[in-house]
Amino acid sequence: MENQYKYIEEQPKYLEHHAELGELIVSVPFFAGLPEDSLQKINTHFVTLSHPPNQIILLENDWGGSVYFILEGWVKIRTYNLDGKEVTLNIIGQGEIFGEMAALDKMPRSTDAITLTPTIIGRIPSQKFVDLITTEPLAGVRLAQLMAKRLRQVNRRLQLREANSTSRVADAILFLVEGQGQIGETGTAIPNLPHREISSLSGLARETVTRVLTKLEKRGIIKRDADLLTIPDLPALENMIL
Repeated sequence: MENQYKYIEEQPKYLEHHAELGELIVSVPFFAGLPEDSLQKINTHFVTLSHPPNQIILLENDWGGSVYFILEGWVKIRTYNLDGKEVTLNIIGQGEIFGEMAALDKMPRSTDAITLTPTIIGRIPSQKFVDLITTEPLAGVRLAQLMAKRLRQVNRRLQLREANSTSRVADAILFLVEGQGQIGETGTAIPNLPHREISSLSGLARETVTRVLTKLEKRGIIKRDADLLTIPDLPALENMIL
């Protein structure tokens, strides 16, 4: 485990509260449109917790007691290859779910989950989540759609593994935009994550990622400040993928 990450049990004091029903629906799109009685049952068990950056929420091979929903912030889903090198499988943000696989197959966790920014996460017991998707067809359909989306994203990244470095960095940025891009007056913005995260997501060396980002910035394809990475023209970035 890398030293910059801290496991959740090391810092047990968090802002913890139960959400109001209206707050729950707004914060978690997965629940939108579900019957009110089902939402009331979920809300009884739904607890939100505030976490600092670089906090490990889940560890691979732990048994899964909860399913998690990101209300604010970003979370990295990672594993390790046979050489012990970290592999980023996904970076997910507001409104997204993680920890659902262990709830469904009742097996140990298959990945780690780590906060990348200050993050607020809601959680419900795994069995309550399973009860929901087995009794509410809409919830089951949304879970299937989520899994299909993630499979498509993995397939796209695998197809680009042999592409040039510019294509792979551009695809990593677009991958983040697809999940959590915020449209503003100057373009579409995502948090300006550390280069090591884009490196792990794209499968490139961090030095290579830094060179590509600098090149994209000089060409006006992206703009960066301390907090945000902004893409003024998304089609221009998409055209960088060869």
